[in-house]
Amino acid sequence: MVRICHFKQLFLIAGLSLGLAACQTTGLETGQDFDRNAGAADNIASLNQVIAENPSDANAYNIRGTAYGRSRQFDLALQDYSRAISLNPNFHQAYANRALVYKKMGDLSSALADYNRAIALVPTYDVALIGRGDIYRQNGDANRSISDYNQAIAAQTRDPRAYYHRGLIFQQQRNHSQAIEDFTFALSLDASNPEAFNSRGISYLVQNDIKGALGDFSNAVKIDRDNYRAWTNQGIALEKVGNYSKAFDSYSRARIINPNYSPATNGMNRTRKLRSQSKA
Repeated sequence: MVRICHFKQLFLIAGLSLGLAACQTTGLETGQDFDRNAGAADNIASLNQVIAENPSDANAYNIRGTAYGRSRQFDLALQDYSRAISLNPNFHQAYANRALVYKKMGDLSSALADYNRAIALVPTYDVALIGRGDIYRQNGDANRSISDYNQAIAAQTRDPRAYYHRGLIFQQQRNHSQAIEDFTFALSLDASNPEAFNSRGISYLVQNDIKGALGDFSNAVKIDRDNYRAWTNQGIALEKVGNYSKAFDSYSRARIINPNYSPATNGMNRTRKLRSQSKA
């Protein structure tokens, strides 16, 4: 009876707080990310030449702004996006790009204003809808956030973030069946995101699908060997089925990666004792 109560308490913590090892903000970048190939110095040099030859080319400023953003020269990126917008006030992509820079700089108010402008120009623009939805989600406005993700999905976005981030909200609302459906669709679009596997694994665990949970946590740590949350969740799942030795190993791996992560330390302490008892 004591052991059953122990698992009920452990599972309650993992399920209701999502807790101990869930992450609502990492994983896929919130908002449109920059072109991965745009930030090199030679790209910026080439764009400088293009702009020198075509000083009224709004698109060239937008592209160079992306290059500056990728290299984290945010002030220069803002200048270029603003110049692009002044040359073409209907340049919805430039508004969304500038919004992303504002967001990365922590200016959510300015980011939200730019996403609003982009959406006003093109109501089905999925990048801006997802970006604005992420800000609403960050601010705890689940209804507006879901509305934006729904609109992006209705516009047939192929961006997995719409599904993944909507799934996080459903998970917080304990609607785990819908969360699993969204995480699964996100993974069908991009199977390289360890947090999507970790998040789906949490919902499987809450639904007592241990096999599904363990499969997802395993995939998460294969993709990201330093994902201490997924290692901890794997430990919770293994502990739930009484595999205390492997659970201890998972908790230990998490604690090596992040010595200050108390759920891993607590898990080690629990399973160290239970492992010894099971061997006795």
